[in-house]
Amino acid sequence: MADDHRMGSGSDTIHDEHHDMSSGHHHGGHVAMFRRLFWVMLALAVPVVAADMMFAELVGYTVPTGLRWVSPVLGTVMYFWGGRPFLTGAVDEIRARKPAMMLLISLAITVAFLASWGSTLGVLHHELDYWWELALLIVIMLLGHWIEMRSLGQASSALESLAALLPDEAERVRDDGSTDTVRVDELRAGDRVVVRPGSRVPADGLVESGSADVDESMITGESRPVRREPGDKVVAGTVTTDSALRVRVTAVGADTALAGIQRLVAEAQNSSSRAQVLADRAAGWLFWFAAGSAAITAVVWLALGRPEDAVTRTITVLVIACPHALGLAIPLVVSIATERAAKAGVLITDRRALEAMRTVDAILFDKTGTLTRGAPAVVGTTATRSGLADDEVLALAAAAESESEHPLGRAIVDTATERGIHVPAATEFTAHNGVGVRATVDGSTIEVGGPALLHRHHLEPAEATARWSAQGSTVLHVLRDGELIGALALADEVRPESAQAIQALHRRGIHVAMITGDAEPVARAVAEQLDIDQVFAGVLPKDKGDKVRSLQEAGRTVAMVGDGVNDAPALAQADVGIAIGAGTDVAIASAGVVLASDDPRAVVSVIELSQATYRKMIQNLVWAAGYNIIAVPLAAGVLAPWGITMPMEVGALLMSASTIVVALNAQLLRRIDLDPATVVRE
Repeated sequence: MADDHRMGSGSDTIHDEHHDMSSGHHHGGHVAMFRRLFWVMLALAVPVVAADMMFAELVGYTVPTGLRWVSPVLGTVMYFWGGRPFLTGAVDEIRARKPAMMLLISLAITVAFLASWGSTLGVLHHELDYWWELALLIVIMLLGHWIEMRSLGQASSALESLAALLPDEAERVRDDGSTDTVRVDELRAGDRVVVRPGSRVPADGLVESGSADVDESMITGESRPVRREPGDKVVAGTVTTDSALRVRVTAVGADTALAGIQRLVAEAQNSSSRAQVLADRAAGWLFWFAAGSAAITAVVWLALGRPEDAVTRTITVLVIACPHALGLAIPLVVSIATERAAKAGVLITDRRALEAMRTVDAILFDKTGTLTRGAPAVVGTTATRSGLADDEVLALAAAAESESEHPLGRAIVDTATERGIHVPAATEFTAHNGVGVRATVDGSTIEVGGPALLHRHHLEPAEATARWSAQGSTVLHVLRDGELIGALALADEVRPESAQAIQALHRRGIHVAMITGDAEPVARAVAEQLDIDQVFAGVLPKDKGDKVRSLQEAGRTVAMVGDGVNDAPALAQADVGIAIGAGTDVAIASAGVVLASDDPRAVVSVIELSQATYRKMIQNLVWAAGYNIIAVPLAAGVLAPWGITMPMEVGALLMSASTIVVALNAQLLRRIDLDPATVVRE
C-alpha cells in the first residue's frame, strides 16, 4: 500500500502524489484505496469503541467480560492495517531526513497503541487505555487524507478533461474513396479522415475539402466558432458544428497541439515556486515546533505527577500539529489555477511566471502578429471621382484582384468579402510585376497598382495618399479606363481587441510599451491608435532583449508578449515571457505563459489569475500556520487549570477540518471569470 501511495516527507509527499496525479499515474486508484480503507476502518472502529472499557465507563454501561479482548485485537488490526500508510510514510521521512506530517501522525498513533497495550496487560495505569481514541484517530486521519487526495485529484481534472477531448475512433478515407472506422491511435500522418458535423477532429491536420464553423473553445478559450476552409489548419479535439470536413492528418499522438498542451499543464503543475519553497520550509519548522511542544508537554505533565494526562496531551499535540493543511496549501491552489487557466486558453508552463505576473508593472508587446494580425488588410479607402462611393472603389479593386495570388490582392478581396460588398465578375486578368493588375469589369478596364502604375499613365496620386504613406501604409491606386477613380491604403491591421487590452492595463496602472522592427512612422501610427506609452521602433531581433533589459534597469518588472523566433531572446530576458500560441515553438519554449488564442486581452486574464492565486496561497498559508500556533497550546493543556482540555479525537477532527478549510478556500478559484471580454470591462 505504501509503495503504491509513494509516501514521502511532509510536503514532498504531497508533491509525489501530485506528480503521480498530473502524470496520470493511477491517482484515481489511490483515492479509491484510501476511500475503501476509511470505510473498512470505520466498520472496525465501531466494535473497538463499543467494547472499550474506558469508553463504556465514560458513557455509563458495562462491557461483558467475554468481549474485553475485542478492542485490543481489533485495535491492533487497525493500527497495523489502517495506520500502515502513516507508519511507512514515517519510515520514508526518517530515511530522507525530512521529518514531517507522517512522522507526527505515526508518533501519535504509536504512543496511543503502546500505552493501550500497557494498560490492557496491567503494566500501566488503566486510565492509559486509549483503544477507542486510537480507533477514532486512525479513522479521522484516513478521512482527512482521503479528502486531501480527492481535492488534488479534482484539481488535476484539467489533464483528464484534455485527454477526453480526443474521440476514440476516426473515419479514415481509403484509396478507393470509401471510409472505414479505425481507432485514433491507428492514424498516421498523411491519412485522410472525414469529420462529420458535431464530431471531434481526431488529429491535427489541414482541411482538404469542405468548410465548417469549428468550435475551438476547448483549446483557445475563444467562445465563437471559427470558420475553417480548404488549406486551413484544424486541431485535434475541436468540434465541427455545421458541416463535414475532409482533413489530411499532419500530426498524431504526442505531436499534436493537444498533447503539447497536456505536457505544458503537467510541467506547470510539477514546477516549483517561491511560495511552495516557503510552504516547504514552514512545514519543516512546524514539525520541530510540534515535536518540541509535545516533548515539553510530556515533561510538564509528568512533573505534575499526571502520567495519563502526559500521554493524552502529548498525543493530541502531535495530532493537531500535523502540517497536512500546510502541505496542501500551495499545490492545491496551483493545480486549480493551472486547470482554470487551461480551460480559458491560458497555459502556465512555469509556476514562477504565474506568481510573478501579479507584480508586473510594464508590459512590452511585439507589434506584428500580437497587437496586429500580422497580415495586410485594407485600412483606408477613398474615391477621387465625383459620384463614386468608397465601397464601389473597393468592389472594383476586389474584382480586378479576384484572380491575383499576391498578398495585397488577397487582402483586398478578403476585406470586400468581410464587409459584405458585392464584387462583380472580372475577365481577362493580367498581372504586371512591379506595376499591378488589370482586368475587365462590367465592360471597363480596371487597373490596381502602386506608384509605377500612376507613372505609366502620367497621373498624380490622390491627396489622401500622402497621409497614408506617412503612416507607413502601402498605397494602391484604382484606375478605370485610364482614369484615377480612387485609392486604397493597406497595412498590418490592428486587432480590434488590442485597444481594449491596453485600456484595461492602463486602468491597472501598468506601463504599456511596443517593440517592432518596423520604421518609426509605422510604429507611431499604431502606438497613437492604441494609446501606447512607449515605442521601440526599428529594433533588430538580436536587440530586442536589450530593450527589455533597459526597462528592467529603469526599475520595472517586465512581461514580454511575442509570437516569433525573433521574440525568443526578449521573452527569455523578461521577468515573465508570454507567447502567443499561434507563434513558433521557439517562442513558446522561451515563455512561462502561453496564450492558446491570439487575443491580447488574455494578458489581462493572466494578471487577474495571478493576483487571485497569490491571495489564495497567502490565505491558505496564514490559516494553516496560524491554526497550529493557536491550537497546539490548547492541545498541550494550557487551559487545563480552568477545566478546559482538548480530547485527542477532537484534535484529530480539528486537524482534518483545517485541511478541509484549505481545500474549500482553494476551490473558490474555480469561480474566477477569465473570459478576456469580461476581464477587460472590470
